[in-house]
Amino acid sequence: MKYEGSCHCGHVAFEVEGDFEAAIECNCSMCRRKGSLLAFVPHDRFVLATPEENASVYRFHKHVIDHRFCPICGVAPYSEGVDGEGNRMAAVNLRCIPAVDLDALTVRKVDGRSF
Repeated sequence: MKYEGSCHCGHVAFEVEGDFEAAIECNCSMCRRKGSLLAFVPHDRFVLATPEENASVYRFHKHVIDHRFCPICGVAPYSEGVDGEGNRMAAVNLRCIPAVDLDALTVRKVDGRSF
């Protein structure tokens, strides 16, 4: 299924294809503060609907994940990186997709703090 998502003000918007029945809640220093509920998809299932330069980038720790956020409203709708096999991935914040029923998600807690 295709979904549309964005930051709060719409300056950073995207489309993503996936069946979102589950989400990851990470306790790393970044995710804990943001409160993100993440779903990972292959990058070819993720398309920006706004110019890439609309999103600012923040990298921390090992500097391998591009955490994207809106410089206007501050919301972080997605991140980009590479999985263990070298595949480009997008981590979508399901809280930024209005059509996803957050209460219906199975949430799996991940100990990102220990990585």
